[in-house]
Formats: sequence, C-alpha cells, structure tokens
Amino acid sequence: MVFDSLPQELTLEQAQSLFEQGALTSEELVYLHLDQIAGRNAAPHGLNAVLEVNPDTPAIAAALDRERRLGHVRGPLHGIPVLLKDNIDTGDHQHTSAGSLALAAHYAARDAYLVRRLRQAGAVILGKAGMTEWANFMSEGMPNGYSSRGGQVLNACGPFDAGGSSSGSASAVSGELTLLAVGTETSGSILSPSSQQGVVGIKPTLGHVSRSGIIPIAHSQDTAGPIARSVRDALTLLRGMVGGDRRDPISLLGADHPLPQPGELRPDALKGARLGVGRDYIGELPAPLAEGFEQTLHSLAALGATIVDPVAIPSAGREWGEEVLFYEFKADLNAYLGHLGPDVPVHSLHELIFFNERNRRLLLRYGQTLLLQSEATSGTLSDPQYLYGRRRDLLWSRQEGIDHALAAYDLDALVFPNNYGADIAARAGYPSICVPAGTTGDGEPFGLTFTASAFAEETLLHLAFAFEQETGQRARMPLRHRKPA
Repeated sequence: MVFDSLPQELTLEQAQSLFEQGALTSEELVYLHLDQIAGRNAAPHGLNAVLEVNPDTPAIAAALDRERRLGHVRGPLHGIPVLLKDNIDTGDHQHTSAGSLALAAHYAARDAYLVRRLRQAGAVILGKAGMTEWANFMSEGMPNGYSSRGGQVLNACGPFDAGGSSSGSASAVSGELTLLAVGTETSGSILSPSSQQGVVGIKPTLGHVSRSGIIPIAHSQDTAGPIARSVRDALTLLRGMVGGDRRDPISLLGADHPLPQPGELRPDALKGARLGVGRDYIGELPAPLAEGFEQTLHSLAALGATIVDPVAIPSAGREWGEEVLFYEFKADLNAYLGHLGPDVPVHSLHELIFFNERNRRLLLRYGQTLLLQSEATSGTLSDPQYLYGRRRDLLWSRQEGIDHALAAYDLDALVFPNNYGADIAARAGYPSICVPAGTTGDGEPFGLTFTASAFAEETLLHLAFAFEQETGQRARMPLRHRKPA
C-alpha cells in the first residue's frame, strides 16, 4: 500500500487513476475508509454518521480488484466505496431499519433496485448511514439526525444542525468516511444535509431512480439521490443508480431522458443563463444566511448569469396542506411492513405505534406525533381528502408554481438558499441540485440550490458544475477533523 492514510478530498477520477497506475487497490481503499470510520465516527466525540459497516466489504473489493487485473473494468464506479442511507434495502448481512429499534433485527430479503444497479456498476457497498428516524416523519420535535437505533449524527463541519434526514450520508461524505453516499428525499432530506455540511446533493426527478426496496414516506414524492463532494462525482453516482425497474413503473419514464456524461459538463454554463429568485416563496431568511445568499447572487451575476429578482410564484403564500403525506405514509408503510418476515415485531403502522408505546423509554424520546396523525387517516387513497390534496399539490407546484415561473420569466432555473425551495419541487416531483456556496460569519456552511422542471437534470448539472468550478467553495469548508493551518 502506497498510502498510510486516505488522500484528502479524494475524487472518483483520482481514485480510478490510482487504480490504473497500480498505486492503490479497491481493497486498500476500503481499508483506508474503514480506518477513517474507526478514527472519526465513534460517539461521543465522533460524527456518528456510519450506523454499521458491511462485513463483506473487503471481500467484495478484493473480487473487484481481481476483475481489474483480468482486464475487466465495469466503469467509473468499479471498486469505489458507497454508503447507503439506512432506509435502503440490501439483501446481505446488513440491517435496514430506518433508524428505528423496531426494525433493528430486520434483514431485507433482496437488494433495492438502485443497490442492484450499483453492484452491477462495480460499487462496493460500504455500510449503512445514520438518519433521522423514519426519515423525519415520526415527530415534529425530533432533531435532525437523531434516531433511537443510531443516536445523534453530528455535522462534519462543526457544532451546527446536521440537516435531515439523510444526515449520516452527508456527514460521512463531508467528513471523508466514504467517497460517495446515497440519501433519500421526500421534501428536503438530501438538500438540507448537503447544504448544512458543504457537499453536493442531487434530488432527481421522480422517475429517474426506482423507489422499490426503500422504506417509504410517500410514493408521490420519495426518491433516492446521490451525495458527493463534487458535481461530477454526484453525477457519476446518479448514473449508476438510474434504470427502469418493472417493480416501480415510474422509473421507466427516465429512459427518454438520459443523463450527461461527467466529462460533458460545461464550466461556462452560467454565461447567459437566466436564473430566477422567488422572493415571495423564500420568505424572510435569517440574517447570516440572507447575507450569504445575496453575496452568492452577486457571484452568479459576475459569472455571466442574468439574475431575475424577484420572480413571482402564484402559489406562494397559500396554505399548503400535508394530508398527502399522512395518507400515503400509512398506505405505503403498511405495504412495506406487511411483507416483512417474523423476525421483526411490527407489520403495520398500527403495530409500530403500539411497539413504540411499550418501549417508551427507548423509542419515544421525542414522541410520535406524526405517526399518530398518519394512523388517524383512513389510509385509503381513494379518499376525497387525499385526492383533492394531491391534485392541489400538483397544480400549485407545477402550473402555478415552478413551470409558471420558468415560462413567464424565460428562466433556465430557479435558485434558492439551502433547501428553501425543497417543498415546492418535492410536491411537483421536479429535480434540484444543491452545491456548497460558502459559510456564514460563524463558519456554518450554506448551499445554493438550482431547481427546474421535470427531467431538467442536464441543465441543472451544467449550472451547478459551472458555479462549483468558479467558486471552489467546497475546498473552503471547515471540517471537524482538519487542523487549522
């Protein structure tokens, strides 16, 4: 082994170059990451971002090294460690629990489709990342990154909010415990921790990544997406995840919208781009974030973008209901839990609530108000309240939301600070990309999110890449484990 420790801020391209030169093997790269986990993850002083490590990882990496020696390289993910959020099924020796002690003994029967795709691409599934329990759909009072099974995930950049609910995935990438990670988002759960921890997060259009094998909140908004330290690496991981899965018909829609190659991303994409700022939707920002966002808008203009500010979004300010999430959570979670075997104590939302009540000291530190609200619905997706709510969400988020703003102002994308635009994009099923944009005066990271219409990933990727290349904000992120110069 050439390296005693992991090269700082290692990229996919650098890792593959080292593989090709014979200076590093995948097995060695795995052990270097395991060393990082051993030194930086353990509570109470570590990040607590990695919930468990895949015991088969070194053997998988060694087998992929053998393939490489025989001249077979599957692609840019060959031999690369990838961490998965703990609500993504793996049909191996790892648990899938959504952070809940109720599912602490659950082994999935098979891989989620996206995991199957990643294995086919040569990725090494490193382990499971900590997360906010039940993807932050358990109680209003639960801190981002907390779960009864995993405890509290910490922000890799300092004593700040870790973001939710893919907090462990973002913390592990930012803190260099893994090269890449997969998160999931229903409304902000990739964008939030990415902005909080100075990494890149992509929330794809609903239809690019299969939802099968992921513990759900709501099928109309759920999607998995990549978290990485650069736009190129995030795109490479996303390309490895996409694919049509007949168990999830919506994933077949992405076939008509291929993603660009990482080498095709344009560093000059901001020149002539028209970017809109929906002030009425964003609302009032905390002063430090407001100052950082204004500076970011000036930077975008200096890089050649036309900033249209403000942009009116007709549905801004309306009372958006949450009944769609409550109805779908009950129906979708019951379907997932109902297929589990006798090794787990809960097979429905109703049973989960009672299991939590019987184990209050361990499982209800922050209550379960959202679970109770969901259980109180009929759970029947033909209920008029649900159907009207879903139709309203689509109308307000699309025709009277994102699509209206893009067309009325001739925009390439909308821009938001952090995850302030997550909700409208989530209800629409539209894509967003968050990239590091700097830090506030006290060192807290913040991000810039680009959002557009369905399957506009190529446009957003070009814009995010151009911003990243010109500003280099990730390189300036303060990290807990880095000593001051």
